[in-house]
Amino acid sequence: MPKPPPQSDPATGSAQGSRTLWMRRYARLYVALIQNSVARDMQFKLNFILWIFVELLWFAMQLTFMSVLYLHTDSIAGWSKWQVVLLMGCSHFIQQVFTSIFLSNITELGENVRTGRLDFMLLLPVNTRFLLSVRRVDLGALVNAATAVAVILYSLRQLDWIPSLIQCSGFLFFCGTGVLIHYSLTFLLACVAFWTIRAQGVVWGYYNLFNLARLPESAFPRGPFRAVFTFVIPMLLVANVPAKTLLGTMETWHSGILMIAMSIICLVASECMWRWSVSRYTSASS
Repeated sequence: MPKPPPQSDPATGSAQGSRTLWMRRYARLYVALIQNSVARDMQFKLNFILWIFVELLWFAMQLTFMSVLYLHTDSIAGWSKWQVVLLMGCSHFIQQVFTSIFLSNITELGENVRTGRLDFMLLLPVNTRFLLSVRRVDLGALVNAATAVAVILYSLRQLDWIPSLIQCSGFLFFCGTGVLIHYSLTFLLACVAFWTIRAQGVVWGYYNLFNLARLPESAFPRGPFRAVFTFVIPMLLVANVPAKTLLGTMETWHSGILMIAMSIICLVASECMWRWSVSRYTSASS
């Protein structure tokens, strides 16, 4: 006797269908936001080109400074010249991806609170944090991220090292984790705008800490400074873990596990801070 065909659970099928519709809706919204950003940037082409040039010049100065240091030594904390250049490329790549997707949006949170635009956003039929986080895309930062990739590839060639597929996949995963850490901490700090109105100074202060991510973690002696920038503000993990993964110099996976754990903790903390801030927000007109 033939068996009856398996019956699908209506509740499960409905939940999966609604999740798919939700993902498609937000994907279409994000594509529309990107198109709007492209149209806006193309209206100010000179500003777009100048910003790319300034960022490239700053990155070139950082690489030049490190090259000068290695004229007087062969190794810094066990890192050779081209390993450090690769580390700087990783840090710059993560920084520029974060800048492209999130930074300009997060720095505008204070203005949205002050001018009352946040009141309008809270009424829209879309997740407000999503809209505040990705409303604009900085295309110039994406171009600078591509130059960072070029520096990484050139460093690998100088090191005569070809990473495996697993190492490349791990590198991309930890780069994404680093972007998530930057986003979560910056968004958490930006929520100060609900009480101070302007929080750009706090956000840009954190942004300046990115320079720490360009240095080898082992160059810092064990102590309070290294502990703070590993377990409180994990700046020493953000670029070091992806670079070590790509180079195959990760002795243990403790740093990788710690980086994943810190990204989850930072994301949860930023979400709690956001919900707490919104729950006490009384609109710009109050």
